[in-house]
Amino acid sequence: IQLQTVKASVKSVQDFTTSRGKNDLGFVTFDLKANLTDLFNWNVKQLFLYLTAEYETEKNVLNQVVLWDKIIRRGEEAMLDFKSLHTKYYFWDDGHGLKGNRNVTLGRSRGTSFPNVPEACRTSLAPGHTTFAFPMEYSTARM
Repeated sequence: IQLQTVKASVKSVQDFTTSRGKNDLGFVTFDLKANLTDLFNWNVKQLFLYLTAEYETEKNVLNQVVLWDKIIRRGEEAMLDFKSLHTKYYFWDDGHGLKGNRNVTLGRSRGTSFPNVPEACRTSLAPGHTTFAFPMEYSTARM
């Protein structure tokens, strides 16, 4: 799996769902290229792919956010080549931990569990990963 961050920006935005204050909202554009054909066999009917961001803040040693996912069923195109893909889900921080954060990693996922799924059915892709930095200033542009 090849993964590359194309663009990253951050805004300070009112988050009405969790608090009355402003929180950081990250915007990430990325390229993703992968050949998943070999993962399909008689026992694999679909793959659930997801892209996570991991980063550290003063409040939390580990933050994990799912930014994008895709289900690929057997018989569908398993050769992925996405350019300038935007995140599918919002990249909220529960404070101001994104602005100026120089160590955000896309792709890795630790401690993930799938209840009710036998061990024999789990497949690790050993995903590619990339590390990037958010800018030191908030963006004022429309996203």
